[in-house]
Amino acid sequence: MSTIKYDPSDPNPLRLHLQARRGDIGEYVIVPGDPFRCDLVASFFDESKLISHNREIKIYTGSYKGLSVSVCSTGMGCPSAAIVCEELAQIGAKVLLRTGSGFLLRDDIKEGDIAVTLGSAKYEGTTEFFVPKGYPAIADLDLVTALVKTARKYVEGTDAKVHTGITATVDGFYGETPEFLQKLKDINIMNIEMESSAVITTCQRYGIRGGCICTCGSDDTAKEARKLYESSMERQIRIALDSFVELDRMEKAGEVINIL
Repeated sequence: MSTIKYDPSDPNPLRLHLQARRGDIGEYVIVPGDPFRCDLVASFFDESKLISHNREIKIYTGSYKGLSVSVCSTGMGCPSAAIVCEELAQIGAKVLLRTGSGFLLRDDIKEGDIAVTLGSAKYEGTTEFFVPKGYPAIADLDLVTALVKTARKYVEGTDAKVHTGITATVDGFYGETPEFLQKLKDINIMNIEMESSAVITTCQRYGIRGGCICTCGSDDTAKEARKLYESSMERQIRIALDSFVELDRMEKAGEVINIL
């Protein structure tokens, strides 16, 4: 699944873009877009170690409640995300969870709410290099179940809500015209972002679990809106990590549907 020719005498080569090899990452990996977000995510680990920082890709590995976990940034957009997730799958990742922000679309969603992706509508070109156009990007059912269950616990007693639905993955951040946004609203798209279809499609190709959880935002750049976003992002990180713990419990209890 790669055009990169590694040294055949090396049984565990360093991956070109990650600058990491098998054994450097945990099986559970959070994949935000922003490399600076990795610092924040790693601060929630029980312990962490910086593995590498190459271009927009930054990796920490550590532990969380007994699980071996990592965080690895993908950069912005599907081309970069596809490269990162491909190499993560090659060196042992079993769960890839995109975390980040998504532009809210549905009227029942407000800023600060949590959006869990059921599947991604592909308004991007990257995945067409790997799978046919009709190939769907469907989030892993067991990961979705763990995310929703965990998220509901975290928003209990707050004004925030947890939503599930279809996410639109787009290539052009500044190409979202009012007409395009209205078309997405008309078909009940939940939110818009730029990486989830590449993350999920790569996971499907490799037979590992993939999903996406976003904090809902808008185009409001006011100070109060940014404050709400940042506090919601910290909650999102806790949800992501505890969903890994819940998924591990589900697997050990034989409660998963998708047995990998």
